[in-house]
Amino acid sequence: MEDEPLEEWAAHREERRPAPGERQAVPLGEQPHGAHVDPDTPRGIQEWDGHQWAPAGVAEDRAAAADETSGEDAVNRAERVPLPQFGKLPPMPEPFRPTVPWHRPDAS
Repeated sequence: MEDEPLEEWAAHREERRPAPGERQAVPLGEQPHGAHVDPDTPRGIQEWDGHQWAPAGVAEDRAAAADETSGEDAVNRAERVPLPQFGKLPPMPEPFRPTVPWHRPDAS
């Protein structure tokens, strides 16, 4: 396996990091769960300060949290998602073929 040079790794890491001031909503409660679960429960709003996600407020429900965190931040997050290059997919494997010829025995 070939290692990526440190400068390239640092550049890729910086591209994936959130921008300062970017916001995200997290469910409040005992058990962590997805955003679609319990849409009526309160959500905490966190803001990236350049080093960590800091609390920035509380939204009443999922819809209010989406209003608070959407906008230009959502567009910036979507642009950072790496998409696969279709020319880079591995070749399709050859179909299985037995190495020894096999013949079904007579049913007599």
